[in-house]
Amino acid sequence: MALELKQVTVRFDGTQLFEPVSLRVEPGMVTTVMGPSGCGKSTLLAAVVGDLAPVFSLSGDVVLGGQSLLNYPMEQRHIGLLYQDDLLFPHMNVGQNLGFALSAGMPRQERRARIADYLALAGLEGYADRDVASLSGGQRARVSLLRTLMAAPRAVLLDEPFSKLDTALRGQFRDWVFGTLKEGGIPALQVTHDVEDCGDGPVYLLQEGRLA
Repeated sequence: MALELKQVTVRFDGTQLFEPVSLRVEPGMVTTVMGPSGCGKSTLLAAVVGDLAPVFSLSGDVVLGGQSLLNYPMEQRHIGLLYQDDLLFPHMNVGQNLGFALSAGMPRQERRARIADYLALAGLEGYADRDVASLSGGQRARVSLLRTLMAAPRAVLLDEPFSKLDTALRGQFRDWVFGTLKEGGIPALQVTHDVEDCGDGPVYLLQEGRLA
């Protein structure tokens, strides 16, 4: 299914932050919106996922799989988020962090098998009982993405998730993320200020309130 933004714009105290944005993200594709800090990139993602603060107002439409999302709260939009901070729970081990994305009613044996399968996909076999504090930055980033994917999102938003990784890991993790999304047929909308993080999908520039 595709993710579509139709004439989406956000206002703060009556002031329009950017001109209406219209774009379509095809299944398995990563579409990127680039722009400097403060141009409204993260606010655009918040509008898509339904997490705008009350001081903002939204116009236009956000459509996923042909269905408007505007009347659905954030938790019912089935959109995953991947930030530059991994946001793992420090009091939980790796398996418990991943299990947080699964249904509470799932049998324990099935839950452990599902977690093990996903860890294997990321090259982290046997890491379920590891303390998250013992993980490297790249490993934490992979666990964070796995947790996002295990929630079975219909689309994924990427808010500069590679910016805090060192150069050696950045390209490898970025390629793995894009490949995983492509294989799963999941549309992804990314915002970044770094051209190196763009994939082979469409790239737009948000600058001075205009998307080009």
